Amino acid sequence: MRAKLSTTTALIVSSAVVTAVFVQSISTSGAQTRACYPPEYTSSGELVLPRNFHEWIYMGSPLTPNALNDGHAGFPEYHNVYMEPCAYAEYQKTHVFPEGTIFFKELQLTLPPAENPDGSRTEPSGRGYFPGALNGADVTVKDSTRYADSGGWGYYNFNHHEPKAPTAKLKQKTECAFCHIASAKKDEVWTQFYPLLDR
Repeated sequence: MRAKLSTTTALIVSSAVVTAVFVQSISTSGAQTRACYPPEYTSSGELVLPRNFHEWIYMGSPLTPNALNDGHAGFPEYHNVYMEPCAYAEYQKTHVFPEGTIFFKELQLTLPPAENPDGSRTEPSGRGYFPGALNGADVTVKDSTRYADSGGWGYYNFNHHEPKAPTAKLKQKTECAFCHIASAKKDEVWTQFYPLLDR
């Protein structure tokens, strides 16, 4: 009888431990999912390269390859765009980009060598363009006070090559903001290219 009681008690204790570990795992996982990444700046005002951007919300990958732009595309890469998760969650509720919103655009060249005049190549899936080497990053931050002169958004380049720079200086309005102000669909954001935002 004592043996049976001991066995039963051991099973209950073991089950409780496993349950506790499982609940803790869910809690930890949830905390990671809800992690926020506000913009960070150096003492001199440079933007620090955002952390863990590959864990953010993926928006899309517009592409304007050199081969379709007379060999001199202004932006010859895939633009793999990610949005900071807490800003995305707020946008889904309000349809307004909150202060502190960050868009991370990782640049990625098409895979060489081109096999056709339009720069495409053929792979088992068919003819097209395929992701190649990473090529730096651009980052956009919303702060209506800090970036009042450019419509409330600041634009930064972390190199157009690898490795990405650890920090970046604010770009002049004439370098980036003017194009967003003139042509982006909503609040300087190209929502027309991102179905998750264009609702």
